[in-house]
Amino acid sequence: MHDLALAAGALIILIVLWDAFETTVLPRRVSRRFRLTRIFYRTTWAPFRAIACGIRSGNPRENFLSVFGPLSLILLLVTWAFGLIVAFALLHWGLGSRLTLPAGITGFRADLYLSGTTFFTLGLGDVAPTSGASRILTVVEGGMGFGFLALVIGYLPILSQAFSRREATIALLDARAGSPPTAAELLRRHGSAEGEEALMDLFREWERWSAELLESHVSFPVLAYYRSQHDNQSWVAALTTILDVCSLVVAGIDKAPTRDARLAFAMARHAVVDLARVFNREPRAPQPDRLPEAELARLKQALSASGMPLRSDAGVVEHLVHMRGTYEPYVHALSEFLLMPLPTWLPPAGAKDNWQITR
Repeated sequence: MHDLALAAGALIILIVLWDAFETTVLPRRVSRRFRLTRIFYRTTWAPFRAIACGIRSGNPRENFLSVFGPLSLILLLVTWAFGLIVAFALLHWGLGSRLTLPAGITGFRADLYLSGTTFFTLGLGDVAPTSGASRILTVVEGGMGFGFLALVIGYLPILSQAFSRREATIALLDARAGSPPTAAELLRRHGSAEGEEALMDLFREWERWSAELLESHVSFPVLAYYRSQHDNQSWVAALTTILDVCSLVVAGIDKAPTRDARLAFAMARHAVVDLARVFNREPRAPQPDRLPEAELARLKQALSASGMPLRSDAGVVEHLVHMRGTYEPYVHALSEFLLMPLPTWLPPAGAKDNWQITR
């Protein structure tokens, strides 16, 4: 039993340390199926999501879902700390560490108590190691406790900064594409004489934003669970809107910067595909279709009225359908998994921007 305890303790330490390294330090996607963090999020997100599905959509559901991202991060750190404390306790017990004990604490409970006070560097001294091996183990665990504290201090600001950068650009989309954002509204607001230059700047900005989103959310997938400040905004909806606009421009809108639209589309599509893989989501076309024939006819009318008409050449609609097929299955998979609704192509009647209704 002591040998098993030693093996189990060493294995738990290796698993936790490697998992923490991959989660907080390693700047790339980890494709290995067995990961402590992946198991943690699968077992916590599934029931949380199921409860959210039973809550009325809108503000009540969003308020509930907004808790998961920050709370899960804290629980993950607690899981790592608990795993290390138990692992070192197993090592102490397996080595048969000699300890000075107060009355009432014996056996594995004493090892667990020593491990906890050492890891959190409390230094109470009521349980102290007396053998050489236990002293060395206590020093190692105390150093690891300091390292864990430094990891937490350094990890949280990085996440906060990445989230702030993401949300700042999404907030800027409010006055450019409406709330919630739609492709038709974005193009309508850029139908003036200066619209082409403004669209060029917007595509370049969102090309870079998509690259930053890909880098940050692949390195720190927990950010994907963080919700936006407003119920009618999300990073999935914003990214889908940009993909919709780029598809329309590339397919057949002459009064728009096609080259910049192609570049923004490529980067945005790259982001959604990689993030769908991070969460092991199989691409699946949305049902019902986001742009049926009747809605497409309304979209064409709206674009013509805004000064951004869609060409009537043969093959334009087919090109648009083809481009939609390269990203819609992936954004739909992310939308269903994260409970972030996809935007429509046309704004709902009477919709107002968030800045117009904020008091």
